[in-house]
Order: sequence, then C-alpha cells, then structure tokens
Amino acid sequence: MTQPPTAPSASGSEREPDDSRARRIVLADDEALIRLDLAEMLEDAGYEIVGQAPDGQQAVELVRSLTPDLAVLDVKMPVMDGLSAAEEIGRERICPVVMLTAFSQKELVERARDAGVMAYVVKPFTAGDIAPAIDIALSRWSEISALEAEVADLGERLETRKAVDRAKGILMRRLDLSEPDAFRWIQKTAMDRRLGMREVADAVVAGMDTD
Repeated sequence: MTQPPTAPSASGSEREPDDSRARRIVLADDEALIRLDLAEMLEDAGYEIVGQAPDGQQAVELVRSLTPDLAVLDVKMPVMDGLSAAEEIGRERICPVVMLTAFSQKELVERARDAGVMAYVVKPFTAGDIAPAIDIALSRWSEISALEAEVADLGERLETRKAVDRAKGILMRRLDLSEPDAFRWIQKTAMDRRLGMREVADAVVAGMDTD
C-alpha cells in the first residue's frame, strides 16, 4: 500500500480556525468552597461558568437545559454520583465530561471510561492540572463525534477508534505532533484521498510494520 502523504503544515490554511469563543462549562461538586474556588480558577483561565450544581442530578438537569461545551463533575456527590451523571450525559451525547476525584484506583478509572468520561483530574489540583484535562476532553469528544459521523455501526466504530489511536501514537512519535494534530492529520488525509479514517490509520500502521 502506498505511504500516506507527508504531514500537513501546522500553519496557514492547513490548521483549523481558532475558536475565540470562551468555552461554556457546568460545574458540580457538593463542597461549595471547592466549587467556588474551581469556578474562579476556570474563569481566570478564560472559561465561562454557566451553571453550578451541588449534586449529580442537578448537574444533569443543568447540562440538559444549558447544553454547555463541557461538564466538570466531582465523583462523590449526593442524590446522584458523578459517574452516574456522566453516564446520563454521555448517553444523551450532550457534551464531554471531566471527572474530579480524590482517588486514582484502576477500577475507578475504568468505570469513568465506560461512563464516557473524556478526562479526569485527581484532587488536589491546580489550574495547571485542570486546563490540560479540559483540552484533552474537548479533543477526544471532537474525535468521537467525527468517527460517529463516518461510521454508523458501533462495533466497526470501536475497531476504527482502536486503529486511529494506534496511528495517532505513531504519528505523534514520528512527526512530533500533538494528539489533536495527529488526529487532524488522519482526518485531512482521509478527506484528501477520499478514504475512510480506518483505511488511513491502517496505512500508517502498515508503514511502521514495513520499516
């Protein structure tokens, strides 16, 4: 199979236009002081806090009514915990979720992944911890949305995502790209060649295997 073309430049028309609009966020944490501190931290970083909730159920209702760009949820909350809230938000495909937790056990991470959580942050955290997690969550959400638009079958979509993840890793190492740029490389190559992203990803992986 022919090798994929060289990576597009990171400047000019090859880059997606910057979104100057502040990202709209819903926060949920049952500890009011933590919630207020986090809101201030995120506002100082340029995000817009459009709603705050003390429990998971209210968080889900706010997300449904406000349709934010992102929800930041604590794991342990009354009425409905953060993971259950994330499951509802993910099931309705409203927005990505970043999970806040005081724990980092493997089973928690696995359940968060299964709930559709795009990133998580372990307490105590700083603005330097939360901002990259938000970027990761938004990027992964965009990738999943693009894959859903291209592949209707769930099983095939999962296999495509696995292939794309492998190819992203190769491109990140070989071309010194960030994870979002590696995905955009695959997406743009697929569009230019009128191929599916799975085909482009397989070609990237095959190129590594034949080196």
